Amino acid sequence: MPQRFRTRAGRQRGTAFRIWVNQRHRESVATTAASEVEAPGAEKSLSGGIAIMLTGALSNQVGAATGAHAFSAIGPAGVVAVRQIVAAAVLVPLAQPPFRRMTWAQWWPTLPLAAVFATMNLSLYTAIDRIGLSLAVTLEFLGPLAVALAGSRTRIDLLIAVAAGVGVYVLVLPGPTSDYLGLALALVAAAGWASYILLNRLLGGLLPGLQAPAAATSVSALVYLPVLVVLIAEGRLRGMPLVYAFAAGVLSSAVPYAADLVALRRVSARLFGVFMSVNPVIAALAGIVLLGQLLDLHEWIGVAIVVSANAVAVALSRPRPADVVEDTATALT
Repeated sequence: MPQRFRTRAGRQRGTAFRIWVNQRHRESVATTAASEVEAPGAEKSLSGGIAIMLTGALSNQVGAATGAHAFSAIGPAGVVAVRQIVAAAVLVPLAQPPFRRMTWAQWWPTLPLAAVFATMNLSLYTAIDRIGLSLAVTLEFLGPLAVALAGSRTRIDLLIAVAAGVGVYVLVLPGPTSDYLGLALALVAAAGWASYILLNRLLGGLLPGLQAPAAATSVSALVYLPVLVVLIAEGRLRGMPLVYAFAAGVLSSAVPYAADLVALRRVSARLFGVFMSVNPVIAALAGIVLLGQLLDLHEWIGVAIVVSANAVAVALSRPRPADVVEDTATALT
């Protein structure tokens, strides 16, 4: 899930998706977006941006489904360990965080962010292993939605929160056979995503561009090194499990990152946020095709309600007047 763009600390409540956009993409988009507004090929650029967003979303969920094939051999922790190494290999050379020159004021929020990355990914992958890809990803999306609605006093936001709650209930239909540990782990991943958003607000004013998430990802990768050592010593990190785990790292980290870099120069933050809301649907389709995880009717209905709540929350967001131009020039992942 996401970690790459620059923001100013604590600008506004906003929506979680728009916050995520602004964190990832502030330096290079402004001039590009300004030229695209008046460009004759703006419509073509928009359609291209949508196609690229779809590619990134598909890659992300296909990567998670691919990684699930390695769970039986190396476990979710092994897949996460490989994924974190791949993410660090992509982010560190690009962002070049100044590790030796970082002050304690920069390190202390970076370390909790590293813990969030480690916990969020492990919780999500373990939840996928227990309750399936679609349900885990849908519940994870409650994190950014909660940040978007936190502290709101408007009636429409209250209705959105209620709708999301109804959607979750319909999706889960809790009963004696429900895997409550798996559900709890998905909610831990949601809390991790919300924490990531809040910490990135703070770090945006301390480290420029991608340096904060790159540094945090590096620390998280170091935490998972003992897992890799054990798996290698036991001879389990080889063959197809290694291929699946590495593919998960590339498809869920490197490819979506590259796709977002391109797409965020072509579309607005609001459109990107609305489009990101369809990820649970893509996760459901990936689960069906790659994992054979068929959904019941109530699960499709629950996914649709949660997706709609997220999309409406983004579409109806009201940025401050000073941020209107910035919204059209910045975007998210």
